Amino acid sequence: MANNIRANLFIAAWICMILASGVIFANPAYIAIGAPIGLAGAVMFILAFSRVEEPKPMSEKEIQDWTPDVGELPSGAEGSIMYRIDTTLDEPIRTSVLCGKCGELTWADGKRAQTFICPGCDTMLWDKPEDSEEE
Repeated sequence: MANNIRANLFIAAWICMILASGVIFANPAYIAIGAPIGLAGAVMFILAFSRVEEPKPMSEKEIQDWTPDVGELPSGAEGSIMYRIDTTLDEPIRTSVLCGKCGELTWADGKRAQTFICPGCDTMLWDKPEDSEEE
């Protein structure tokens, strides 16, 4: 229930507004009862709209099964080939490389390699040992 605060506020707001209109239309003399209920519903409705939904934490399985979006990347400065590298922070440490030229996604165990040639299009993406992180 605590995880669905926004949805619960929307439901409670609608119930209050429907109940208030039902009370007021049933007998206009009961406006002193229906008006506060309707106002409470309107306030809850505004609170529900203004509330930002908190992101749900990922499970261990979702973390292990995560893959980056696959597809070609735009050309870099002066026509250079873009690439994307993602390395997991937790064990097992794995690195994915997305080639921007052909859209090939390659997985490797461990951290980023010092050199990398895309197996999909045989393009060298980097060959700079000084760019790789050393431990």
